[in-house]
Amino acid sequence: MNKKASMDLEQCREDADRYRLLAEQSTDMISRHTPAPDWTYIDVSPAVESVLGYTPDEIIGMAGYDMFHPQDADNLLKRAESVRYREGMYTNVYRYRHKAGYYIWLETTSRTIRDDSGQPVEIICVSRDVTEREEAQRAMRRLARVVESSSDMIMFCNHETRRLTYLNESAYHTLGTEKDTPVIYYLDKLFTEEVMESLVNDALEHAAIHGVWYGSIPMNLPEQLNRVAEIREIIAHRNRRENNKVEYYSIIGRDITLRRKAEEEAKRHQLELAHMSRLLSVGEMATGLAHEINQPLAAILNYCRGTQRRLEDNNNDAEAITTVTRSMELITKQAKRAAEIIKRMRAFVRKTEYQRLEFSINDACKEVSRFLHQEAIDHNITFDFHLDEQDPPLLADKVQIEQVLLNLMRNAIEAYSDCEKSYRPVIISTRNAGGYIHISVEDEAKGISSEGLANLFEPFYTSKSTGLGMGLSISRTIIETHGGQLWAESDGKTGTHFHLKLPLRDK
Repeated sequence: MNKKASMDLEQCREDADRYRLLAEQSTDMISRHTPAPDWTYIDVSPAVESVLGYTPDEIIGMAGYDMFHPQDADNLLKRAESVRYREGMYTNVYRYRHKAGYYIWLETTSRTIRDDSGQPVEIICVSRDVTEREEAQRAMRRLARVVESSSDMIMFCNHETRRLTYLNESAYHTLGTEKDTPVIYYLDKLFTEEVMESLVNDALEHAAIHGVWYGSIPMNLPEQLNRVAEIREIIAHRNRRENNKVEYYSIIGRDITLRRKAEEEAKRHQLELAHMSRLLSVGEMATGLAHEINQPLAAILNYCRGTQRRLEDNNNDAEAITTVTRSMELITKQAKRAAEIIKRMRAFVRKTEYQRLEFSINDACKEVSRFLHQEAIDHNITFDFHLDEQDPPLLADKVQIEQVLLNLMRNAIEAYSDCEKSYRPVIISTRNAGGYIHISVEDEAKGISSEGLANLFEPFYTSKSTGLGMGLSISRTIIETHGGQLWAESDGKTGTHFHLKLPLRDK
């Protein structure tokens, strides 16, 4: 062997040692295999132990094909999406069984070594564990599917330009366009100018500072869409790798068209029930109302007869004229009284839409007691008022609140029906505290049992033989619709105390 050949051989040995050292130190698993179908391990670097859990001695001679996940074993033959080919090398991402029995994700780049006739001799592979990357990507894909199929509107908005860079299917549908339609949206086009300048900008600023904003901001959708939507949440995303500044926002909204329609339908249904309850209440009080109206009518009749007799006497004296004049004044007074009773009854039973008006709760309590004046007389009831001197105005539907008061006062009156007490007070109190007006209606009859209290506000529950059991149920619904509460307390012996509280108007 000449000197040059000797130097070339030595260089080859050095190169081989260097490559062997690189293979042994590499964190990637480098392996040699027999050709398909078994891909038996011929040689493998020490990294196999950290990747697959085997030592080189354990895995050499094992069939590599048997360790593939059944769904990934034929990726190369099928040219699956996970396989890429470039310049004689294949890169495949697949699941492979660890020595412990579970599967990990490997990314392997392989090249087939062939002899002079082109037949495969062996396969050289470089593999790395990409489990963490694949699981993260798959989690992202699952999240993307969730985002895309969400019934909520989900939009990504650029921090600087306020341009929407992504909208999911629900967002496109709510905005009235198709996903494939080339429409560019900017945030300020989805809101009125006033809402954008105040609510939206404030929400974005809050999200930028605190990371997230929650609330409710109405969107301004085209009128022809006949939809109602609002923004519920804004999340700020920062560029953590560079300057930590806000890069974009995730904006989450909701199409509330169906909910709004359901609320309107429920409100209409409640108004119908409330109207029915008022009619039933008047029906139950028909005898008392007739008696109350008969009083001024009888008085009018008597005054008319007396006047007629005076006129028939035809004395034409000053005393007769004075008497007739006085009679006419009394007739007018009683006619107005009768008209006022009828007016009050008609106002109570009329069918109205929900109207929030500002009114005095003290005046409402007194007005309802006047409506029950005759019934109170018939049952020897005394109304006792303890009203807040400040008399704060209440913003609510006056007719509905008066209906609740009527139901509670009538219940208090009827509580004395089987009670032998001579003094029968119905105590009405109002009190302003903590932003709420507290109203109570109290009787000193026999009270209600614990079982009765538990079912008191249930529909169709009643202790009265002629009652429908809807009054208190409707009353509670009315109060809760106004953002308040209605409840009862009783020891079952000395009376019942109904409490209700309603939020006062905003200052």
